[in-house]
Amino acid sequence: QVQLVESGGGLVQPGGSLRLSCEVSGFPLDDYTIGWFRQAPGKEREGVSCISNKDGSTYYSDAVKGRFTVSRDNAKNTVYLQMNSLKPEDTAVYYCAGALFIATLSAPPYDYWGQGTEVTVSS
Repeated sequence: QVQLVESGGGLVQPGGSLRLSCEVSGFPLDDYTIGWFRQAPGKEREGVSCISNKDGSTYYSDAVKGRFTVSRDNAKNTVYLQMNSLKPEDTAVYYCAGALFIATLSAPPYDYWGQGTEVTVSS
């Protein structure tokens, strides 16, 4: 039973930070690229970051590069997304997802998805 469970979302003021976690079960974390995606109301789902299963390479969208950092802890089967300098436009439901042997910010290759965790950046 493959499961991805996000946690760590919440309400934060602009300029603040949050760390999201994605706990993976049902497959070895190192076999999959784990991507982070977000979707705001009325917006398309967009990829923000991913970490490769092959070599640990990381990728970021232009919107978050320099502010977000993705990392993984294979022993805990968990991927993290550290979000700093948050902006109101970062407000969205954030999802983690798994893709076999692919490192991409495009959603279609991802086979497994979590339920999402909501991030609200507001004063």
